Amino acid sequence: MPQSFNSTNPSMELSSSLTPFSKKLSEISFSSSLSPFPLQLHQNPSKPKYLRIFAVAIDPPQELPRNSPQRLLKELAQRKKATAPRKKVPPKRFILKPPLDDKKLTERFLNSPQLSLKQFPLLSSCLPSSKLNNADKTWIDEYLLEAKQALGYPLEKSDELGDDNPAKQFDTLLYLAFQHPSCDRTNARHVRSAHSRLWFLGQYVLELALAEFFLQRYPRESPGPMRERVFALIGKRHLPMWIKAASLQNLIFPYDDMDKLIRKDREPPVKSVFWALFGAIYLCFGMPEVYRVLFEVFGMDPEAENCQPRLRRQLEDVDYVSVEFEGNKLSWQDVATYKPPEDALFAHPRLFRACVPPGMHRFRGNIWDYDSKPQVMQTLGYPLAVTDRIPEITEARNIELGLGLQLCFLHPSKFKFEHPRFCFERLEYVGQKIQDLVMAERLLMKHLDAPGRWLQERHRRVLMNKFCGRYLREKYLHRFIIYSEQVQDAFEHNRRLRNPATTAVQQALHGLSYTVYGKPDVRRLMFEVFDFEQIQPKSV
Repeated sequence: MPQSFNSTNPSMELSSSLTPFSKKLSEISFSSSLSPFPLQLHQNPSKPKYLRIFAVAIDPPQELPRNSPQRLLKELAQRKKATAPRKKVPPKRFILKPPLDDKKLTERFLNSPQLSLKQFPLLSSCLPSSKLNNADKTWIDEYLLEAKQALGYPLEKSDELGDDNPAKQFDTLLYLAFQHPSCDRTNARHVRSAHSRLWFLGQYVLELALAEFFLQRYPRESPGPMRERVFALIGKRHLPMWIKAASLQNLIFPYDDMDKLIRKDREPPVKSVFWALFGAIYLCFGMPEVYRVLFEVFGMDPEAENCQPRLRRQLEDVDYVSVEFEGNKLSWQDVATYKPPEDALFAHPRLFRACVPPGMHRFRGNIWDYDSKPQVMQTLGYPLAVTDRIPEITEARNIELGLGLQLCFLHPSKFKFEHPRFCFERLEYVGQKIQDLVMAERLLMKHLDAPGRWLQERHRRVLMNKFCGRYLREKYLHRFIIYSEQVQDAFEHNRRLRNPATTAVQQALHGLSYTVYGKPDVRRLMFEVFDFEQIQPKSV
């Protein structure tokens, strides 16, 4: 006979005894001997006075023996969980290596191609730090002929030329020019560093070449429109067009279609190769070849519609220009093939005539010429001792040098609105570019193992505008700047307005020294007179 549910089930007896007190579920507690499994509480809606509780009692866990494999594995798993995640190991190239001993360091420098050319120190400093290996020669064998053919160079190996010819290194430099940071060979340190040094030099070569070209082509134009013309030709947005015009895109992007790449993937490699290419050409062939490649190989057209500056209010120029510019717009061939006559007054006579207008002779004998010019010339070490065939040439050069110095100190506020070219703007423009190039060459020869990006940052910090003006003020040359009366009153107690003018005068002095005496005198001014590197002892 079946027994009744209430009399036989002890758990239900417990539940029935609790129901009169209406215990809440949260008040029910169990001893530690109960199972950690969740409780299953079921309440029957048809019988609300009963509460079912299912609990299973188990024995306490027995501790495993000390030498048990299961216990050891369990402890090992817990220890693994407790330890911190393993740190990522840095790449091998960032791990510090012990320094080379003196013997190995000496061998490395003496065997480096950078010390192989005593006749051409700048060219030697841009060679790779170690000799080219088999992977480099493989690229040269496969692609170099295509590059030389596109650029219009003879296909013979440049190694066959004489040691006194800088073009002997052209094959090596041309190979390095195409090894941009996104290509396969960039992992090799000697390739990556040499390429970056080439593009570091090439950007300033391009800027100076186009500045000289436009200053002579447009003798009446102010530097503002000329900067716009330069940007329209060699701005990074336009460089892929020139690379494609010379059919060089397959050497830069061997696995991709350049036209289908997005801008951030297309422009940086093209810009890097373009700059490095002109660094190599300048080192081996000089500035005339830079003009040929720019205008003949790449087909740049300074008269193209997209190269024209925006329309602006032009000041009427009533002054004369030099006879060689009158009614004659110079072409790139005229600029590239120009050689100064044997008895020329200046190192770059046509560039001097383009920057210093003939009308400056009206200022001869004025107060500045008598009061200020002797002090300026004494501070700068002018005139330099030059041996001329006849003394009249020396005298004429010194007169023109004095007029050029007065133009360097002639602020635009004085005469620009009546005579637009009677100010330092054009000399300042060429001075900026030549001081950039001279400082780049200095850094390349001084830091043989430095990559281009480090040199770029160093270059930027040394030639900051505020420093250029400060070096001029340290020589007390800012006292001789010629302002208009209104600007003089405004600048007298406001250095924020005054300091940019001192920067411009300092750069104009470099432009004048370049046109009169050439690049060596720019080096003398920068590193001996103004001490740009701040390495000379200071007077206490």
